[in-house]
Amino acid sequence: MAQPGWDGFTFFGMDHQGQFRRAARESGIPDDEISRFSQHLRLSIGLSVGGDSPVGQLGGLPRLPVGMKWPTAGDIPLPLLLAVDCGALPRVEGFDLPADGTLLFFVNQEMDHEDGSGKYARVVYVPDGTETAVAEAPDSLCVRERLDVGVELAAELPLWLQEGDEDWHEFWEDLDWEDMSPFQQQLFRYMERELPNLGALRDLAHGLWPSGGYVSIGGYADDEVINSIAEQVLAGRELAGEMPAIPTAKWYSHLEEEKHRQTGEWISLAGEGRVYEEYCTSFVIRHDDLAAARVDKALAVTSFVVV
Repeated sequence: MAQPGWDGFTFFGMDHQGQFRRAARESGIPDDEISRFSQHLRLSIGLSVGGDSPVGQLGGLPRLPVGMKWPTAGDIPLPLLLAVDCGALPRVEGFDLPADGTLLFFVNQEMDHEDGSGKYARVVYVPDGTETAVAEAPDSLCVRERLDVGVELAAELPLWLQEGDEDWHEFWEDLDWEDMSPFQQQLFRYMERELPNLGALRDLAHGLWPSGGYVSIGGYADDEVINSIAEQVLAGRELAGEMPAIPTAKWYSHLEEEKHRQTGEWISLAGEGRVYEEYCTSFVIRHDDLAAARVDKALAVTSFVVV
């Protein structure tokens, strides 16, 4: 059986893959199962306030190319959310950040949340060697407090392999087989047959790379964002006549399968952690656009979170 929705990207660099494999072998887990699990494991780069070696900043004033105006949406200036030095970040295989230069993330979160068109968010890449200067803010209200950030790695898994408030593996075990969608049945068979040591592998990964930081670069795109993309793709195919209309009773199953495909195509470029009654923005991008440094293709989605 073909593996359901694997993206083929393995997010390891340096000796991260070897480090994980050695730990799993020491636990007595077979090599082939380690390899299968590793296909789903991504490492994200967590950014946390403080640390001895800053790799970027939250808020503050950006260094922009000389002559470049502060990014705006019409006459509304976009606050700097994050600036990060790509050359100072750990390399993670399969996550094709530029090897050097600076990535700058701008967003007016309130407007982006209300509008949803993406025009109130911008990603700017400044290559090394570019003459830059600290930009002068067009409006003091668009300058957030500057906080320097350090880096740490975190292990991430797709939602259906995660353990948390809702363990999807156990959730499916409690479902009657007839109540599962065809795609849920496929995933359940895969986990049961191919990942019998899922819990141990998951614990090993999170033990090696436990923390995600306040902002994460790389890893899995936010599930709500992927859900929205998948819904738009399915609706677009129906309108274009590329597929027959999906019956309402089968919509959720088709959506799950499409989300798996889109999860492989998209990656988190930068995403804020969810905190109490705050806006948080996720920037996602397709793998091929990131590899080509087409960061202007990034999609931003801002949510208002009440926990």
